[in-house]
Amino acid sequence: MKKTFLALILALSFATLAYGQNIDIKTYTLKNGMKILVHEDNSIPNAAMYIFYRIGSRNERPGTTGLSHFFEHMMFNGAKKYGPGDFDRVMEANGGTNNAYTNRNLTVYQDWFPTSQLELIFDLESDRIENLSIDPKIVESERGVVYSERRNSVESNNLGILDEQLWASSYVAHPYQWPVVGWPSDIEKWTLQDLRKHFEAGYSPSNATMVVTGNIQFTEVIKLAEKYIEPIKSHEPPAIITTVEPEQLGERRVKVEKIAQVPAIAIGYHMSATNNPEYYPIKVLETILFSGESSRLYKRLVDQDQLVLSIGGGTDFDIDPTLFTFFAQIQPGTGSEVVEKALYEELEKVKTQGITEEELKKAKNILLVGFYSQLRTIAGKANTIGTYEVYFGDYKKLLSAPDDFAKVTLEDVRRISQKYFIPRNRTVVTLVPTQEQTPEQAQSSENKQ
Repeated sequence: MKKTFLALILALSFATLAYGQNIDIKTYTLKNGMKILVHEDNSIPNAAMYIFYRIGSRNERPGTTGLSHFFEHMMFNGAKKYGPGDFDRVMEANGGTNNAYTNRNLTVYQDWFPTSQLELIFDLESDRIENLSIDPKIVESERGVVYSERRNSVESNNLGILDEQLWASSYVAHPYQWPVVGWPSDIEKWTLQDLRKHFEAGYSPSNATMVVTGNIQFTEVIKLAEKYIEPIKSHEPPAIITTVEPEQLGERRVKVEKIAQVPAIAIGYHMSATNNPEYYPIKVLETILFSGESSRLYKRLVDQDQLVLSIGGGTDFDIDPTLFTFFAQIQPGTGSEVVEKALYEELEKVKTQGITEEELKKAKNILLVGFYSQLRTIAGKANTIGTYEVYFGDYKKLLSAPDDFAKVTLEDVRRISQKYFIPRNRTVVTLVPTQEQTPEQAQSSENKQ
């Protein structure tokens, strides 16, 4: 009785959410190639502008790794009309705020502001797209900031260094092996020529998609885009990535030795790219394995066997074939081989016995709630619309996403697990705590002082 009632409530909630989401998106392409997606939402007097530049660590090469992330910093350091610090100062003075992020595939800039300031935001963005200052003094200052960020997020972060080693070891050909923050020697040696070439290709209007949501009018957005963005010249975009990672022919293992409180482990299996029908059963499987204290891996590794302090993982959005990852902090005194054995046993159960109907329904409910929750805010809408446009190749695919999740079957999940969770397709990185620093770690510690 309780389960039936709960299922009914969930179904009614999804129906209400779906009915309430008016995803009417209008599109326009400027003469310089920038595509603009607009969703009008007059529920609040604010707006969000997200600009997705198709430039990330996958577009780098040995010697220039980390440049995409570096420009995320540089874009806030002054242009022709608005000098160093002015972007934030002017925006905040007019009731707005902003942020940005870089990953393997994209650099995304996020602006949130009162609708009345829409033209100001176009003025700010157009200035830094067209006239970004690459001042040598600022470059050197930000180089130090980025290097410090690398030390904090990777070299002094055990899970960060495991993640870096996992991707570097899982890929031997494809540029997903580069760390987003860059390799230390590359950060030290970027040239001004490297910077200018990377910026010209990556920040070309033809290499970007703009999404505007909120209490705005489509005609007004396009009018301002034509005034401020369309005059900006486009350049040759980044070179097309043609390299395909070859099939992995055997398990790879890496050991990291450094000072740490507890051991840890990271495991990655090669998976398909986001724009693949497998995405939906993969996300269902991810939810069953990791979501909450009732998930399979939490119950087995944390509750039942008490082998790990934490367990997490899954897949990110990626343009090219990616990894399905597992990260765990291991209980002191527990060997990593014991954790691996228990983890592989759980994956084998999925491969041989499958999942239950109850697990499938629960995972779909969790995913649908998460999906619709993103669409409740103008920021969530902007990010979701842009994500589907870039990673799935068409924003319209977000309209069918609920049905695509609903169509996932028990057999789909088992088939995916059987296809990918095989020993030769995985890379394993273990962190072994040591009492003493290696010479490299000691040098890194000295550099921090």
